[in-house]
Amino acid sequence: MTPLFSPDIKIEDLNAYIQDTMISTIGIEFTQVTESFIEAKVPVDSRTVQPYGLLHGGASVALAETLGSMASQLLIDETKQYCVGLEINANHVRGARSGFVVGRAKAIHIGRTTHIWSIEIKNEEDKLVCISRLTVAVINKK
Repeated sequence: MTPLFSPDIKIEDLNAYIQDTMISTIGIEFTQVTESFIEAKVPVDSRTVQPYGLLHGGASVALAETLGSMASQLLIDETKQYCVGLEINANHVRGARSGFVVGRAKAIHIGRTTHIWSIEIKNEEDKLVCISRLTVAVINKK
């Protein structure tokens, strides 16, 4: 199987890139990139819970879209193209009240004009919290 991501990608660079954005404001942090997936975590705390104390579905979706968007960005030539989210869905399977949840994005389809990602978000006990699918449009710069 051909590696999807370069082994030269540095987690520190990904986390520096997202500073001073909504992504860093809610505490999303990239944790791992392998040849076949990209991973990040987000805390379940006052920035990410809804009034019942459960992880907000929007925080899960923000994590999923962040992962898929960054994954696509790592596959394009940014001097010639850029990526934007086209469609995202999420099924919230279980609640989370504390700790961290970890999302892992894997490619379903990598085409010239679209990328499709499957993102599983799990709690610290490795139980599924949310499953999401993101379609990213790859657009040529003018």
